[in-house]
Amino acid sequence: MAAHKLLLLPGDGIGPEVAAEMEKVAGFLAQAGVAQFEIERGLVGGIAYDTHGQAISEADMKLAHEADAVMFGAVGGPKWDAVPYDVRPEAGLLRLRKDLALFANLRPAICYPALADASSLKREIVEDLDIMIVRELTGGVYFGEPKQIIDLGNGQKRGIDTQVYDTYEIERIGRVAFELARKRKNKVTSSEKRNVMKSGVLWNEVMTALHKREYSDVALEHQLADSLGMQLVRWPKQFDVIVTDNLFGDMLSDVAAMLTGSLGMLPSAALGEVNPKTGKRKAMYEPVHGSAPDIAGKGIANPIAMIGSFGMALRYSFGLVEAADMIEKAVSAVLDSGLRTADIKGQAASTVSTTEMGDAILGELKKLA
Repeated sequence: MAAHKLLLLPGDGIGPEVAAEMEKVAGFLAQAGVAQFEIERGLVGGIAYDTHGQAISEADMKLAHEADAVMFGAVGGPKWDAVPYDVRPEAGLLRLRKDLALFANLRPAICYPALADASSLKREIVEDLDIMIVRELTGGVYFGEPKQIIDLGNGQKRGIDTQVYDTYEIERIGRVAFELARKRKNKVTSSEKRNVMKSGVLWNEVMTALHKREYSDVALEHQLADSLGMQLVRWPKQFDVIVTDNLFGDMLSDVAAMLTGSLGMLPSAALGEVNPKTGKRKAMYEPVHGSAPDIAGKGIANPIAMIGSFGMALRYSFGLVEAADMIEKAVSAVLDSGLRTADIKGQAASTVSTTEMGDAILGELKKLA
C-alpha cells in the first residue's frame, strides 16, 4: 500500500472535534487496505499562540513543507481578540497558504437532495446544486502592500490595503478553473469589478486572452462580483465553475455555502503548483466553517465538512478517486437515512452528536467497502 504523510493541524474551537472524526475515516481506509496514512500532529491558531507565542511554530511549518498534504481544522475565537495582529490565530492560516504557495482554493457547493429543505431558499432553486468556486488565494488585497494604518493626527487615522494582481497570477488560477470545467459542464464564469477597479480590468483582459489562446472549447462568461452575488441567490444552478480573486472569492464562496443549508457541510482544498520533477503539489484541506467557539466542546459540531475535506485530499493529492467517491456516497446515504446534526436539523425530530455522525458515516463506508 502507498503511504501518505499527513500533517494534522486541528486548531481551535470545534477543530479538534471534527478532526477526530476524520481520523476515524483515515484509519478505516488503512485497515481496508486502500492506503496507509502517516499522521503527524501540530498546533496552529490560538492554541499555538498560547504554547509558542506565535500562530504557527517554525517546527510545525517545517512539518507542513515535508507533508504530502496538510489537514487543517479551524482557528480563532474571542479568547484571542486582543493579541497582536501579526500573531493572531488567522495569521497561522495565512502563513500556511503563503509559504506553501497554495494559490488555488477549490470550494465546492453541493446541495444533497436530502438537505434541500435546510437551505433558506426554495427547494427547486437549490436541489441538486453542484458548483465549484475557484478562489485565488495568495494574492490580492489580503497580501498586497502597503498594508498599514497611518496616524494622520488630530484624532484621524487612515487604513490602507492594496489590491494587486500580476498577469501570471491570473493566468495560473484561470487554468485551474478551465481544466476543472473540462471535467464538469464545460462552463467558466469569471468574476471581478472591472467597472471600478483597475485590477478587475486586468483580470478580465487576462482571462479573455487565456480563454482565446488555450481554452476556446470551454464556455466563458464574465460577471461583476456584486451581480454574481445576486445571481447566486436568484438561480445558482446557472453556474458551473466560478473563478475570482481572493477578496470576492472569500465572500462569494460563503454565499454559495449557505445555499446548501450549512457551512458545516462544505469542504475545501488549497492547491499549489505541480512539481514537474515529482508530479506532486503542496496542498492543504480544510472545512469552510470556522472555529464556532459558541459550540466548542459540546459535541454537536457537524464533521461532514472535515470528512469531505479528507475526501478532497484523496482525490487531488493521492489520486484515490474511488475512495473519494466512496466517502461522498457514504455521506449521502447517511443524510438520506435522516440523521442530522444540529446545524442541518431542519424539520428533523432529533439530532445526533459529532461522534454519532462520524460513526454513521464510518458504518456506511464499511458497507460500501
